[in-house]
Amino acid sequence: MTLTAGPALTTDRSLRAATRAVYAAFIWSGFAMASWATRIPQIRDELRLGPSQLGLVLVAIAVGSIISLVLSGQIVARLGSRATVAAMAVLLAVGLTVVAAGYHLGVPPVVLGLFAFGFANGAWDVAMNVQGALVERRLGRAIMPRFHAGYSVGTVAGALLGTAMVALKVPVTAHLIAVAVLAGASTFVMVRTFLPDDAPASAEGGSPEKKGGLLEFWTEPRTLLVGVFVLAFAFTEGAGIDWIAVAVIDGYDTPAAVGTLAFTVFLTAMTAGRWFGPALLDRFGRVPVVRALAVIALAGLALFIFGPNTPTAYAGALLWGTGASLGFPVAMSAASDDPARAAGRVSVVASIGYCAFLGGPPLIGVLGDHMSVLRALIAIPVLLTVAFLLAGAIRPLPESPETTETSETPARV
Repeated sequence: MTLTAGPALTTDRSLRAATRAVYAAFIWSGFAMASWATRIPQIRDELRLGPSQLGLVLVAIAVGSIISLVLSGQIVARLGSRATVAAMAVLLAVGLTVVAAGYHLGVPPVVLGLFAFGFANGAWDVAMNVQGALVERRLGRAIMPRFHAGYSVGTVAGALLGTAMVALKVPVTAHLIAVAVLAGASTFVMVRTFLPDDAPASAEGGSPEKKGGLLEFWTEPRTLLVGVFVLAFAFTEGAGIDWIAVAVIDGYDTPAAVGTLAFTVFLTAMTAGRWFGPALLDRFGRVPVVRALAVIALAGLALFIFGPNTPTAYAGALLWGTGASLGFPVAMSAASDDPARAAGRVSVVASIGYCAFLGGPPLIGVLGDHMSVLRALIAIPVLLTVAFLLAGAIRPLPESPETTETSETPARV
């Protein structure tokens, strides 16, 4: 049978455009988050917050994210991944603008803005992972870690820009409003080329999500174990995003720009790990790779927390970021192993993972009041050890007919 080139060419073009759009969604999400994080020390100083108070303020992001993640399965099912990311891009821009303009007025506007920022980030996260899993299946090869590397590229770019803004003494308000407009508008435009979402039918007809509802996915043992695994790595990653700059500035008595640069080192290491990680995963498999990375992260944390000076803290941040790099994206792939149930499982796994962002900031903050923020980071190795022990849960499921068919006919992009 002879195939015409026209439809195939159109399909390839659509898939390439969707791949670029997914990268853009990940990159701008990371850029916005890192841009906010680089300004945490200045906002803390303006509001005169102690470690525990700052931790409670940061919880607003996590609360918004958790609520959004719990609802995200229904949101994505109703709106689709394309419209969900577009709508959340607008909400994220509004939330970040409220933070940027309102922090001079006190804590309430910051909490309100961060809640909106977190809500937008949660649904955006699930929707772009669902679209990324769809693109991955259409491509017929692993690409999810590189999408998450795109997120890390965005965080590095945001951190570098933030470092420059701090060094040049650019006002927080001008910096964050510009980021809000740029990230929100760019994402809103790019997601127009997302692929239409799959709606696979179950054996009895209808989508699995509608048949069993959200509760069905919360009763699957493997899904819950993958969620706890993600929680541990999310805590490891989130603590670095929220506290590295503060820990270096306060713990090593350095200028603000030096502390922010340590944050950039951490994010750069995560980006490299996510970009080059797929080759390791293909060669050695998910479980051995993530366990090895957990050990690397533990070594980096020991060096960062107990090192004698700033250079050793930088080396620790490098190892910490490398070790934390693949936990979250590999778990998202594990949650998406069955295409027919990917959206519901990604929602559950992400919801559990984001609990780390809910409990992490206040935990580090409270411990920081009693010892120091730097020493409070000792809490991270406890959860990393749990992740090491639970890594077997992310082992790939046996291939379904859908994945087998896709892997036999990879698309060229």
